[in-house]
Amino acid sequence: MPTTPTDSLRMLAEAIDTIAGARSPADVQRLVAPAARQLTGADGAALVMGDDGAWSIRQRKPVAVEDVHADTRIPADAYGENITSLLVVPVGNDDAPAAIETHWQQRHEPSDEEIALLRALAGSTAVVLERARLAQEIERRRATEDDLRRLSERDALTGVLNRRAWDQLLASALRKGTQPLFVALLDLDHFKAYNDRHGHGAGDELLRRAARAWRSAIRAGDVLARYGGEEFAVLLAGCEEERAVEIAERLRAAMIDEQRVSIGLARWDGTEDAGSLTERADRALYDAKRNGRNRVAMAGSGAPAS
Repeated sequence: MPTTPTDSLRMLAEAIDTIAGARSPADVQRLVAPAARQLTGADGAALVMGDDGAWSIRQRKPVAVEDVHADTRIPADAYGENITSLLVVPVGNDDAPAAIETHWQQRHEPSDEEIALLRALAGSTAVVLERARLAQEIERRRATEDDLRRLSERDALTGVLNRRAWDQLLASALRKGTQPLFVALLDLDHFKAYNDRHGHGAGDELLRRAARAWRSAIRAGDVLARYGGEEFAVLLAGCEEERAVEIAERLRAAMIDEQRVSIGLARWDGTEDAGSLTERADRALYDAKRNGRNRVAMAGSGAPAS
């Protein structure tokens, strides 16, 4: 324990300053314990919260116990043989009670100065602890909101982006003026016949497997979305036509089993809106199907790109 009042105030100020930097309740617990031990000269200390110390956090004012094993207020098995004397100072409020608990191995009667120092520490701890809890709750809610937002952007069946998220991302890319930029529309060939032959459950599984295969075939920065039904869309930014066609061919080749896919590819002209760009990709997709399916067609030519 500090030897002079000046030492006591200096150490208290240093402890409060250190605790103020805590960012979570766990940080507060970690920082309060050594501060309480140093201020009181105790053999051990802890900030107890919740179920960590039921007896201590029920106290409404500082409590000094000379012998924890002889005091009838304390459960017989609450403390081990290495703890004899105890000083408990409450922290926080009734909604989120806590307490600073210091203990000594030998009998010890806390002085008025020790109690006063611990009460001052408890007052600052209450403020920091409440702030840390609030920050933790805000972070938890933010994480929940982020999770909900991500879920709202995902297609429930395949896990890729849904149509709403696709529309937003494509519009954003066009606003940024990203060049060169390609849109590819993918449509599973004869999907209705596959469904009729194998059932809708098998059709759903085919869509899931196709989405997984396509995710592996595109680059890290490319965007894959379920456009609707058995139709998917891919946004390819920052690659020239040769590279875009190469990626489209990789998507076509990634199909599993005997299933095939037709792909329409369109390059943004730098001025058209998302609707016009997508419409050109859709016309190219129609050309791919009309010319035999299982191929890539580039918008504007009406002929397969490969």
